[in-house]
Amino acid sequence: MQTAHVLQRRSRFLCGAEHVLLMCGSAVGEGAGREDRPRENASGTVDGQPAGGVTGAESGAVRRRVHCCVRVTAVQVRKALWGVAMVMCVCSSWAGSTQLAKLTFKRFDAPFTLTWFATTWNCLIFPLYYIGHLCKSPERQTPKQRFRECCRFFGEDGLTAKVFFTKVAPFGLLWTTTNYLYLQALRKINTTDVSALFCCNKAFVFLLSWIVLRDRFMGVRIVAAILAIAGIVMMTYADGFHSHSVIGITLVVASASASALYKVLFKLVLGSAKFGEAALFLSIVGGANFVFISFVPVILYFTHVEYFGSLDSIPWASLCGVAALLLAFNILVNFGIAVTYPTLISLGIVLSVPVNATVDLYTCEIHFNTVRLIAVFIICLGFLMLLLPEDWDQCLIQLSTRLRKREQHAEPTEAGAGSGLNWSRRTRTSMSTFTR
Repeated sequence: MQTAHVLQRRSRFLCGAEHVLLMCGSAVGEGAGREDRPRENASGTVDGQPAGGVTGAESGAVRRRVHCCVRVTAVQVRKALWGVAMVMCVCSSWAGSTQLAKLTFKRFDAPFTLTWFATTWNCLIFPLYYIGHLCKSPERQTPKQRFRECCRFFGEDGLTAKVFFTKVAPFGLLWTTTNYLYLQALRKINTTDVSALFCCNKAFVFLLSWIVLRDRFMGVRIVAAILAIAGIVMMTYADGFHSHSVIGITLVVASASASALYKVLFKLVLGSAKFGEAALFLSIVGGANFVFISFVPVILYFTHVEYFGSLDSIPWASLCGVAALLLAFNILVNFGIAVTYPTLISLGIVLSVPVNATVDLYTCEIHFNTVRLIAVFIICLGFLMLLLPEDWDQCLIQLSTRLRKREQHAEPTEAGAGSGLNWSRRTRTSMSTFTR
């Protein structure tokens, strides 16, 4: 029994020793293999998993992130490029129509007839929209089907006689009044003052929206409205309160007020309109202008209030140019939101002020004194302040908070990075010394 027990203990000891030798041999073998293998294969496994799979997954994730970022950036860049093009087109059409209308009055002194003629061109907006609908939309509808679908904007019954006289006709009158007062102001004062003062309509829209629509109160927009009013007073003072300039300034301020009333009432009565609905509405306004207001230019002609001689003496090229530029401006303002940011479209309007000022300066039709320059600058500044979003203050607070957090995280990181750099340099030196 004792001999058997001793033999069993010896066999267990030999098995344990063999197991220890096997473990040491495997460790030595792995170490020798690691020394003999090239450095690329040394990192072949990580925690028992092949490193190629992890690297491939990480590279795939990185590629997806980069692709997503590039795609988002490409969309933003494309939208920004469209925005730059829209800014240039809006500025050119608005400034061009203003300058061309000023030149037209030297040969054709009939502002209401020009207003009626240019407004009638709005009839082309819905046909142009329908052509774009056929080219872009996969579901091609007939003009009648598209017309009926857009007519739902006016209510369940569509465009009825009651809806026309209660919801469309008043806006047509406001449209005609706005354009007529604007053209009348061009006959009295220069284009720079007219375009700058008309930018005050943004401040009037805010004030009316605050009163009528109960929009959110914003202190920065109140300041912008005060700047606009101060600019109007300074613009009047720039010419010494002469009767001719005072009448012109009054006309353009009335035009801006009518434009603001049009926008606020449209939002109150009809709400927001889609592209097709807005195109149909403007075309109906143009058609109603042609049908119901055509007798007014005739009366003005025979009463010699706006007498322009024979039809051959009318500068048709200038009239068609003004109408085409105003048509392009209305299309760009109403449908440019589809391809770019609304703020850029509004920026195109305010940029027409320096363009008109440059033209007036070269044509010697304006005297830029200090008061006029300050007035124009104040009005444009107020217009730009009105373009700020409603949560602009919260955005600034969040941005400042993020910057402070980054600065706080960057300070210890920089210190750690410096010590790590020194340590890595020391390590590299020792390793090189050991290798040598």
